[in-house]
Amino acid sequence: MQLLDGKYVAEKLKLEIAAEAAEVLAARGRKPHLVAILVGNDGGSETYVASKMKNCEKVGFQSSLLRYDPSVSEAELLDKIREINADENVDGLIVQLPLPKHIDPEKVTEAIDHRKDVDGFHPVNLGRMMRNLPCFIPATPYGILLMLQEYKIDTAGKHCVVVGRSNIVGSPMSILMARNANPGNCTVTLTHSRTKDLKEQVLQADIIIAAIGKKNFITADMVSPGAIIIDVGINREVSDKTKSGYKLYGDVDFDNVAPKASWITPVPGGVGLMTIVGLLKNTLASAKKEIYKS
Repeated sequence: MQLLDGKYVAEKLKLEIAAEAAEVLAARGRKPHLVAILVGNDGGSETYVASKMKNCEKVGFQSSLLRYDPSVSEAELLDKIREINADENVDGLIVQLPLPKHIDPEKVTEAIDHRKDVDGFHPVNLGRMMRNLPCFIPATPYGILLMLQEYKIDTAGKHCVVVGRSNIVGSPMSILMARNANPGNCTVTLTHSRTKDLKEQVLQADIIIAAIGKKNFITADMVSPGAIIIDVGINREVSDKTKSGYKLYGDVDFDNVAPKASWITPVPGGVGLMTIVGLLKNTLASAKKEIYKS
């Protein structure tokens, strides 16, 4: 068993991003600029956004965090998004989910200019991704691709089973692994909570991408020897044994599955760190006009 070390890859790629960001600053006279909108004070969202802002600073980006009270109206939020869309000094815009129930997340996603949609959730980017055209790839799937590339893992011809069908990870991941690219060229099975004989489906996998959001869902009896395991899950439980007061678990029963795997990502220290890199890479590409020229 070998670890797919997200910390190592993330730090290496952030050094490369920082060097390119310095070139952007020299050429344009300003840094790549990411704006994040946070509504309310959800603990998890606070942590995620703080990490994004910190990493922007680390690689030489400008970052701006706009906070709104949970009572903010949908109309006010959409007006702000339109304002940012029109700001030529902003390269990327993300709106942290979840949003309060009175705000439609689909309206918010579609309101973001697809040329600044560095989270990769806009229908234009998802459609272009499906057609294997240049686009902003959703940050977590993009991070996974970058990790597979870094470790030179050959995916062509492999059977990839994705567990979980979310629009954020599972569904786009299934498309990316099937497309004619590297990584890619897999035969892909997309499974979920309603899949019959789920265990038997996962057992056939050369590559398992677990993104179902359930602690230790993938157990050793579901994994064939030599499988490559990508654990996207971040399941938080209260713990009196850690300084933070909680402990993180993946969707994979790491201790029992790892001995059977050829490669496996840890939690923490795996995919989560690569998600940030995917976001930074998209923001840099936007600043350099590599995807959309105008």
